[in-house]
Amino acid sequence: MQERPAIRPPARMKYDALRKQELLLLPERIVQLNETAGAILRLCDGQRTVGELTHELEAKYGQTGLQDDITEFLTQAAEEGWVERWI
Repeated sequence: MQERPAIRPPARMKYDALRKQELLLLPERIVQLNETAGAILRLCDGQRTVGELTHELEAKYGQTGLQDDITEFLTQAAEEGWVERWI
């Protein structure tokens, strides 16, 4: 896959050290993310392809076969308006 997903401006990621949780800051709300969602969105910089993103996450978590799960998450994130260059 050659798509290069990016977080849709003006949204941005922030790590809440007190709660040890990734946050997606949107103009209208704050989304609390689980570790996996945060890891995926942190890599959505508009530079990495979905394949590269998948490879990095598979290496980080020591797993293979994550492409379908990542694709599903990115599709949902795009529907929520969190990422662009995806759908």
